[in-house]
Amino acid sequence: MENSELIKRAEDLSARCEKTASVTHTAFLTPAEQYELDKWAKFADCNMVLCGGNAQCERRAAFFLPYYMDAEEFKPEEYISAMQVKTGFGEPSHRDYMGAVLGLGIKREWLGDIWVNGDTAHIFCLQSVERHLLDGLDKVGRYGVKTRKIELCDIVPPERKVKQVTFSVKSARFDAVCAGMFNLSRTSAADKIAAGEASLNYSVCMKTDAAVKQGDIISIRGCGKGTVGEQGGMSKKGRIFIQAEIYK
Repeated sequence: MENSELIKRAEDLSARCEKTASVTHTAFLTPAEQYELDKWAKFADCNMVLCGGNAQCERRAAFFLPYYMDAEEFKPEEYISAMQVKTGFGEPSHRDYMGAVLGLGIKREWLGDIWVNGDTAHIFCLQSVERHLLDGLDKVGRYGVKTRKIELCDIVPPERKVKQVTFSVKSARFDAVCAGMFNLSRTSAADKIAAGEASLNYSVCMKTDAAVKQGDIISIRGCGKGTVGEQGGMSKKGRIFIQAEIYK
């Protein structure tokens, strides 16, 4: 469903960018909001880039660029900061970090991804809350922490673990692809779609016959999430082979 408030905000930011010939931007957006805004930007022929501070970030902000700036010239470090947070001992969870940051009065939309790896976490944020995080984040859960700024270019993203699957379908429709990706029966996949438990590109999709293409992201509550890969080749029975990656 189209997010009219999001689109209205984007229109205002785009107009301000054009009027002032300077970069304007949203707060961090969910993947569903990004998908919606990306569709709008293409239709509106808008010079917009989505960036979260690292190519692997899931939460990203939308940046509207003036006429004289290409996407390659955009410098995310001028708008997005990153913090490295390290405990002396213990390994707080993602939820612990989120609770500690929100407890400082920082709104969720001002935060990008939080990557946790053992006793160390990297937190992406808008520059406007950088100082607040540096000065205020000294405890996460029951653990004392040390927080310092780190350059975006120095962050190594966590390795994404995926499982490769290959299956065949009569046609690349939503219920058939869901069944193949998550090892479900066609009936079970259709039931989950009808119950509103399946999403296509981060939006709930209740159309069993919706067309699925390469690059689409599918998730089913309780089953997992993955990306549709290449489609090609035919079985002897005329079925299409599809590759997909399931996130572990």
